[in-house]
Amino acid sequence: MSYLEVKQLNKSYGPTQIFQQIDFSAEEGEFVTLLGPSGCGKSTLLRCLAGLTSVDSGQILLQSKDIVPLSPQNRHIGMVFQSYALFPNMTVEKNVAFGLKMQKLPGHEVQQRVTEVLALVELTEFARRYPHQLSGGQCQRVALARSLVTRPRLLLLDEPLSALDARIRRHLRDQIRRIQKELKLTTLFVTHDQEEALTLSDRIVLMNRGKIVQNGDAESLYTQPVDHFAAGFIGHYNLLSAEQATQLTGQTFHSQVAIRPETIRFTPSGSGIPAEIISHTLLGNVIRYRVSAHGIELSIDVLNRTAADLHPVGMQIGLQLEMSTLRQVA
Repeated sequence: MSYLEVKQLNKSYGPTQIFQQIDFSAEEGEFVTLLGPSGCGKSTLLRCLAGLTSVDSGQILLQSKDIVPLSPQNRHIGMVFQSYALFPNMTVEKNVAFGLKMQKLPGHEVQQRVTEVLALVELTEFARRYPHQLSGGQCQRVALARSLVTRPRLLLLDEPLSALDARIRRHLRDQIRRIQKELKLTTLFVTHDQEEALTLSDRIVLMNRGKIVQNGDAESLYTQPVDHFAAGFIGHYNLLSAEQATQLTGQTFHSQVAIRPETIRFTPSGSGIPAEIISHTLLGNVIRYRVSAHGIELSIDVLNRTAADLHPVGMQIGLQLEMSTLRQVA
């Protein structure tokens, strides 16, 4: 049996179904991401796991015990929210120590644990500061430390990085992953950012409209989407109708076809599939081209090596498709 098993979980608010028949599991020490668009039910699902929101039916088995009847305090689960929810009148160390003091642990043990966890999140030198004296990234690390210090059986992270700028977000997600691996802590992470999901996860549970669409490791979700939603949400697939794919390749298809933009290659004009460059966008290390081939628009991602490689709008080029990477989706 897995460390965490969610079985046939359902939640509604009146006639509105939030999620239904949710089944997934997490192994001990595994980092699992709940990924999906806003409103798909992933944050409510996380709150149900924490005991902050009741469920209508189903089981949540943690270490083989159903925790649905238990209060949040008795589940021994740590949760970090998007908002830091720090006590403004308490220093960093007092914010972190608060949960331990509620558990009435001895003072020396509280101090030892707080010292250890502040070092873990690299906030030792900020222990005597107040929240208003910290940056957003530092505040989020305090919130993380507050959850870790209680030594939870399960750590839940509800979009903790979404309010931060890109540079801090990348740094903090690396820290979260390092700490999670170091502590071998079973973790569920909620996000709508597919880059975060692909970067952090051992496994991704993709949700849409209250249901699980696909469940697997990052590579399988990216390279083998099960339907058009998964293809459209993970990565930047070109989604073509069967007719368009047939026209482009000369092969017969009977359903939509997904083509990853990085699998299409440029060839000299006069070879391959004739196409014209419509536009290009610089995405740092990648240039995303928009091209037209047989009246079909495609996105193509090319590694940005030098400025001399940039192809101008209107240029006639050829395209080569890696047919093995094309995937028919429902």
